[in-house]
Amino acid sequence: MVIKNLENKIKLVGIICTAFLIGCIIISVSSIWTARTMVTDAQKKVYVLDGNVPILVNRTTMDETLDVEARSHVEMFHHYFFTLAPDDKYIRYTMEKAMYLVDETGLAQYNTLKEKGFYSNILGTSAVFSIFCDSIAFNKEKMEFTYYGRQRIERRSSILMRELVTAGQLKRVPRTDNNPHGLLITNWRTLLNKDIEQKTKINY
Repeated sequence: MVIKNLENKIKLVGIICTAFLIGCIIISVSSIWTARTMVTDAQKKVYVLDGNVPILVNRTTMDETLDVEARSHVEMFHHYFFTLAPDDKYIRYTMEKAMYLVDETGLAQYNTLKEKGFYSNILGTSAVFSIFCDSIAFNKEKMEFTYYGRQRIERRSSILMRELVTAGQLKRVPRTDNNPHGLLITNWRTLLNKDIEQKTKINY
């Protein structure tokens, strides 16, 4: 009888120890999971200092901001490529900035214009080129874009407005200081580039 009671007590102690061990394991796993979740959530939060006041901002993935970044990248490239002044150093600077955002198709267009004396003509006529973006259509699935804009060409005696439409694709590349959006324009081509209005300057 004493032996039987002893065996029952040993079994009871075993059951209690096993239950305690399982409980410890469950608590440990839950604690680890909770800690990892909290760390992950904390990593998604970024604080930006406004003077001495920290402001909480949310981090987003590139997929969430792709539409905005793609349009910004395309507009930035066209700004650099088509904003020109009668200054050879400025032209070299803007073209260098533009070439970081496009593949060899952009370089090919630049070389073609250079061989035709386009940039020399800008220096000789003191022309100033400005670009205005009307809209950018972007297909996220195909990573294709179409740029619609107007170019203003101001010369000594006239102001010419041209309609400009270009197209191309985008591919993802590592972000750098010279390519902050992490995108590269490929297969870039001009679909339309025609005069729409010309005004003669009135000189007094």
